[in-house]
Parts: sequence; C-alpha cells; structure tokens
Amino acid sequence: PSGRPLPLIELRELQPEPRPGRGRLERANALRISPARRPGPGAHPDPRLTAAPGAGHRFEPRRRGLHTWCDLCGDFVWGGGRKSLQCRHCSFTCHYRCRALVRLDCSGPPGAGDEDDGNEQVLEKDTNVDEPSEWEKTELDQAQVEQRIKEYNSQINSNLFMSLNKDGSYTGFIKVHLKLVRPVSVPATKRVPTLQAGRPQPQGVKRRTSFYLPKGTVKHLHILSHTRASEVIDALLRKFTVIDNPRKFALFERSEKDEQVYLRKLGDDEQPLRLRLLAGPSEKVLSFILKENETGEVNWDAFTLPELHNFLLILQREEEEHLRRLRHRYARCRQKMQEALATRTPG
Repeated sequence: PSGRPLPLIELRELQPEPRPGRGRLERANALRISPARRPGPGAHPDPRLTAAPGAGHRFEPRRRGLHTWCDLCGDFVWGGGRKSLQCRHCSFTCHYRCRALVRLDCSGPPGAGDEDDGNEQVLEKDTNVDEPSEWEKTELDQAQVEQRIKEYNSQINSNLFMSLNKDGSYTGFIKVHLKLVRPVSVPATKRVPTLQAGRPQPQGVKRRTSFYLPKGTVKHLHILSHTRASEVIDALLRKFTVIDNPRKFALFERSEKDEQVYLRKLGDDEQPLRLRLLAGPSEKVLSFILKENETGEVNWDAFTLPELHNFLLILQREEEEHLRRLRHRYARCRQKMQEALATRTPG
C-alpha cells in the first residue's frame, strides 16, 4: 500500500530483461537498493593471500591523519604514527601488534601497470571542502523536478531512466567508481583454504579474509531520491560482503572544470540521486567515487556509547603515559643539573 513506510534499504541484483541490448545489459548489471535479500558471502580470496607472511610491504609509521581502521583486525586505531603502520607502496594500514600477522602480499605502488590511474592522480585535487557548490544547493519544486527528469531521460542513451513516483519522490540510477587503494576484508569461509588450513590464527584475531578490489571496478545502484550517501556506502559494502567499518570509506563527487579535476567528500545525509538530477547525466560534470576516508576527520556521533567510553579510557591512559614520560624526562634533566652543581665549588 502507498501509505506503508519504506523499510530499511537492502541490496540485490536486478534480473536481466528479456530483450537484448546495450542499455538492457547495463540495467541488468545494476544493483538495486530496495527491500530484498542480502547477498550471502562468497567473495573470492585475493591470490596474493597466502599462509606465509605477506611479502613486498614496506611498513612505516603512519603519518597522514590521526585515526583510521586496521586492515588486518578491523579495529579502530587510536592515534597516528605511534599507533599504526602503513605500507608505503599499497597503503596497507595496521596496528604495530598486527604487523606480524599480515598474510596479504603487497599490491605494489599505486598506479603500477595502470597508466590511466597514474595520469589522473596528477590532475586530481582533493579540495577537502564538504560544502556543496552553489548549483548543488538549488531547491526544486514538484513541477521543476518533473521537468528535470524529462530532460535527464531525453539525454541518456541507455535505459537507466529516472522515474517520478506518486508521492513526489523519484528513483533512478547512479554509477559509482570504486577506487580503493587499501584492501577490504570479508568473513573467512571454507572457500579460503589458506586461512582454514595450516597454522591457526592467534586467539583474539577475528577470522577475516582480505583482498584488493580490481582497478576499474564500477557498480550501478538503483536508489530513491532520498537515499543518503551513507546508505549508498552500506549497500556497496554489502554487495561485496565487506565487513570493514563503513566509516573507513567515503563517497566523493568528482567534477571537471577548467581542465582541472576536483573531488569533494559528500556528507552522510547528502542525496546522490538529487545531485545526479541537478548535474544531468554527464560524467564529466559529476561522477561518484568510493575511496578511503583519509581526511583524518572522525564523526564521533557515529560510535556507540560503549565505544566512546572505551575511547575515553584509551585517551586517559595515553595522557597519563605521556605525562609520566614527560615528568621522567624533566626529572632526569633536573638530576643531571643538580649533579653538575654538586661537583662545582662556589667561586
């Protein structure tokens, strides 16, 4: 019934339509955020995942940003370089204590063997500005929405149309480019013999399988006009059965202007389909990219009360340890000065 509230979004594959064609293939390969079954696990392990320690990594103290999530155990890393390591080639990030447990081989320096990605990195400039552009703040009334949808549908050469609903909302498709440098983790299953057989994982480490997403991975999502950016991220992670914390990732909009490429991180409550409608179908004007959330910012409101209490305890312990070391250093310095004074006679 039309009056029933929409349930929580889920993710499922769209079934192919009976008639062939390029546009129909695109639609068949899209993902729909709608009430449906959640796909079960079954992601294939990365061939670089071995029972032996991961090879090729060059770990260094992590310097960019202050907070992140460990790619090995999945737990939150409190603090920066003193608490975590990062591979200078593949950006694999982990706790100091997790380094010896890494089994995934290094994927190599970013852009290796991929000229297109390397060239675009030179052009891209992350503005780190969360404020939308002026045109993105445009408010449309119902008649304007209907007119924009008609114009949008007339400009596309596939059948990934937008449709206006009776309640005033609309549905449509967005394309998301997954440009993840760091690996993602899925639940360990019987399909991963390298982690099931051989040496057991140490107690206290969650059973996880890590892999690098292939370069150029793209997914179409069928969403509602009020679907939020955070829900898009959740849906993509469910598609790949990724169990990493969603806060490890961020949805960016990419735009080209004056031969320069700009990236802007979307806020959790921004509505990608609304932005798609305002920008039109051109990928140069606007496209969506899923990347690691490397801005160093943390939305503390997203954590549970027990997690926040735990972080406060960690912060208190770190503060106490820092003060202890500081007092010890000053005490040693004072002692040396007093010893020097004791060896000298007045005059």
